[in-house]
Amino acid sequence: QVQLVESGGGLVQAGGSLRLSCAASGRTFSTYSMAWFRQAPGKERGFVAGISAGGGTTDYADSVKGRFSISRDNAKTTVYLQMNSLNSDDAAVYYCAQARLGVVTTSRTMYAYWGHGTQVSVSS
Repeated sequence: QVQLVESGGGLVQAGGSLRLSCAASGRTFSTYSMAWFRQAPGKERGFVAGISAGGGTTDYADSVKGRFSISRDNAKTTVYLQMNSLNSDDAAVYYCAQARLGVVTTSRTMYAYWGHGTQVSVSS
C-alpha cells in the first residue's frame, strides 16, 4: 500500500521561506514522477510543481516559477518543495502526489496516490 506523508508546513511571514517534505513508501519510488499540488479555501486543487522519476525534468506553475524549487532523493524516497518569497496567494493546503508514470504531468488525473496534505499559512 502506497503512503505519502507530508511535513514542513506552518505559519510564515510574507517574504519568508518554508521547505516541505514528502516521504513515500509502498512502491518503487524511483519509477514514478512526483508533484506538489495546493488547494486554498473555495478553490480547486492546482498543480504547483512536478519532477520526473529520475529527477532530470521539472515543471512549475507560472505563479511559483523562480520562487519554488522541487527536488527528490530517490535513496530516501522523499520529495521536497523549497518555497521562497512566500506571499498570501501561496497560503493553502499542499498535497504530495505520485503519478502513474515516470514523466512529469500537470494533470491531476494522472496521479494515482495522494498524501493528506500540510497547511501553509502566510501572515502579512
